[in-house]
Amino acid sequence: MEWSLEETKADRAYRELRSRLIMLEIPPGAAINELALSLELDLGRTPIREALKRLENDHLVVSYSRRGTFATNVDITDLAAISEVRQVLEPLAARHAANSLREEQQAEFEAVISELEGIDPAENKRGLLEYDLTVHRLIYHAIDNHHLAETLERLDDLATRIWCLVRDRIPDISGHITEHIDLLSAILDGDSERAAQLAGDHVRNFEATVRTVL
Repeated sequence: MEWSLEETKADRAYRELRSRLIMLEIPPGAAINELALSLELDLGRTPIREALKRLENDHLVVSYSRRGTFATNVDITDLAAISEVRQVLEPLAARHAANSLREEQQAEFEAVISELEGIDPAENKRGLLEYDLTVHRLIYHAIDNHHLAETLERLDDLATRIWCLVRDRIPDISGHITEHIDLLSAILDGDSERAAQLAGDHVRNFEATVRTVL
């Protein structure tokens, strides 16, 4: 896997482990083997431990004295609480992005819209969920409030873990992914009210879709 020279070893370990935990490639409840990860990622134990400390703050791993570190469980009962907060904060982020999008960010939005328009509904669901993460990260990085962005990233990670838990029971999630096109377009147009409305609708649709298979 390629990584930037500006990225530290701990950053690289964090990025890789975070992705695996979000996508449930490290299953909920699984023990984290620092030595195995160190060998697999060709990194020392120190960067792995630094990454795990950050991931514990993200609620993706939990450490127990004398027992070790484990991937947190995915509790489907958290869905309502996560969605309640996101229904307030996602529209706020979309409104911020629409009001403060910089010229150099516009090209990124246009590129992602183009990718979404070309999505194949038959694409594997993991790939589709990666598009979902990409869109949300794009919006969060475009807002001028890092506290809001960090909170939303953590919530979106937890929501995506719930997606991954039930994704094989949902016949088609491509529609949920492509509805981002209108949201990104509204942000590009500077239409903050429409962007906020679409962001809220997106979160509600996510919760409703998950509940259909519970």
